[in-house]
Amino acid sequence: MTTNTQAPPRPRKNWLVLLVALILGGLAAWAASNYLSQRMAEIEARAQQTDTVQVVVAKSNLSRGAQITPDTVAVREVPREWVHSGAITPDQYSRAEGGTLAYPASAGEPIIWAQLEGRRAPTFSARLQAGQRAVTVPVDEISSLSGMVEPGDLIDIVVSVRNDNRNFTFALLQSVPVLATGSRVNLDERDADGRPRSYTTITLDTTPEDAKRIIAAREIGRVTALLRAPGDLATVSAEIAEARSLLGLPSTNGGGISSVPVIYGGGPITNGLHMMSRNGDETD
Repeated sequence: MTTNTQAPPRPRKNWLVLLVALILGGLAAWAASNYLSQRMAEIEARAQQTDTVQVVVAKSNLSRGAQITPDTVAVREVPREWVHSGAITPDQYSRAEGGTLAYPASAGEPIIWAQLEGRRAPTFSARLQAGQRAVTVPVDEISSLSGMVEPGDLIDIVVSVRNDNRNFTFALLQSVPVLATGSRVNLDERDADGRPRSYTTITLDTTPEDAKRIIAAREIGRVTALLRAPGDLATVSAEIAEARSLLGLPSTNGGGISSVPVIYGGGPITNGLHMMSRNGDETD
């Protein structure tokens, strides 16, 4: 009589498989954690490099009729390019406090003046930071880049002047924010045909000293606006350059003496004077 016997279990093999699985799982968890840490560092680095501005936002979902109080709103930094031109900033909060919402606001959403019941931005001056000045400059089709400058753009102010019969060109100001073009202060303002409104002036956000320099430049020379790309804050040379040098032409430095010979008595005056010195008298 034969008896069937089964092979005994192999605990070592089972433990080995379990150990390998644990090691692989640990490596996968470490790789995932490392990847997430790198992504978070990249996101934080980009956030630090982004130009931001502080605005007043809703702390939670606010319904119509809610009041603007420290309990209902907070301050948050938002990328400048995303901020609505009518958003309420912390330095304007005192004018908005106690106001009532005419339209609901979602949590984290910037509060704008148009949302307040019966309220708007009190004046254009509310757009200025403390210590800044708004200066309006007349422009034409050339210096306004054929009407392509928009509110919120950054421009360089270049001045061309004439002094002592020589023309000079230099960058007066750089990265100057445009507050308005004509009477247009918002990008969504269009004419009846849906096109941006034409304008003959631009209003700039400057310091008091820079505003005086722009006014002086208008009096003695020609002011031209150079449009910058969004986010371009690079500094360019402010060196005063002579116009002829910029174009690669020789400088006119003749001390006021003409290089063209003057004809006198049928010949160049220099020849006549030479003959007078030799003969001692004037020849006809």
